[in-house]
Amino acid sequence: MITPWDVSDNIDYKKTMENFGIKPINEIIKNIENPHYLMRRGIIFGHRDFERIIDAMKNKKKFAVVSGMMPSGRMHFGHKMIVDQLLYYQDYNAEIHIPIADMEAYAARGMDFETTKKLAVEEYITNYIALGLDPEKINVYLQSKYNKVKDLAYILSKRTNLSEMRAIYGFGGETNIGHLFAPLIQVADILHPQLEDDLKTSRGIPVVVPVGIDQDPHIRLTRDIANRAKEYKFIPPSSTYHRFMTGLLGGKMSSSKPDTAIFLTDDEKSVKKKIMSCKTGGRSTLEEHKKLGGIPEECVVYELYAYHLIKDDKELLEIYEKCKKGELTCGKCKKYCYEKIVEFLKDLHEKREAAKEIAYKIINNQL
Repeated sequence: MITPWDVSDNIDYKKTMENFGIKPINEIIKNIENPHYLMRRGIIFGHRDFERIIDAMKNKKKFAVVSGMMPSGRMHFGHKMIVDQLLYYQDYNAEIHIPIADMEAYAARGMDFETTKKLAVEEYITNYIALGLDPEKINVYLQSKYNKVKDLAYILSKRTNLSEMRAIYGFGGETNIGHLFAPLIQVADILHPQLEDDLKTSRGIPVVVPVGIDQDPHIRLTRDIANRAKEYKFIPPSSTYHRFMTGLLGGKMSSSKPDTAIFLTDDEKSVKKKIMSCKTGGRSTLEEHKKLGGIPEECVVYELYAYHLIKDDKELLEIYEKCKKGELTCGKCKKYCYEKIVEFLKDLHEKREAAKEIAYKIINNQL
């Protein structure tokens, strides 16, 4: 079972897609004039009903994007993937809604509301704005302070039952009721952009939710409830699915394991230490590497290039081929990666202070 709170380091994406009816996205991105680079590279690999969003983008129709965050740790490059997708949709004038899942953090992680608020503002919203999201065009809110979402969650709670929640999430008898209710808040997060403030009038706009595969249980529950609540005329939400980033030492990148991730607040010394000791696709010896070539598919450094650092497909392909031929050594590749990350973080750090001030204004205006 894959849940939003427990996911294996080694996910069989193909099997998961088959089990849960997720379609491969490569079959439809040819219909997009300028697909996101993560789509072109197969990092965004699957979707549900993304055709609706493609139609909205092509015909300049209104659509919304919902991308929540549970602020349980520092923001790292794995989280940055979501922001890159939001920036893409921002260029299409999408409504962007960013719920801060403080109620979920309280129920599922035992975190108090002040801690999650501070983390959300200083780590996430600050970086989101510094990375380029327009604060005037996004709806950022704390779940615990947004009555429209809480009211809708309560109303829609009658559309599911304990058996379904157990089947989807694996909840047992020891699960606290707050944790049981948290997914319904997520349902309301996803569906509320389709309703006016009165929670009765449909706006008739499609919604897309870009997520990792661990969040698919929320998508399935939301789509089921949307179909049952016919009086609201909900359009079942679309979704896209991206791969998880590999941790620097292998496994899954995680905020709770500092050695596995490059954080957006890391300094040069930390970045250098992490990159120079990270897992690569190089051979055991330099001689063997030059003879047999490297394995970029198993290399964390190449993954950083593909996911974040190199937007030019030709340059990425050149690095891939040089690695495969053994012409590019791991030492040179790590050095280039380190330089790219330091350059990126230096620019980001310069923007963070102004962004932090804006982030606090956004949240304080909501309280």
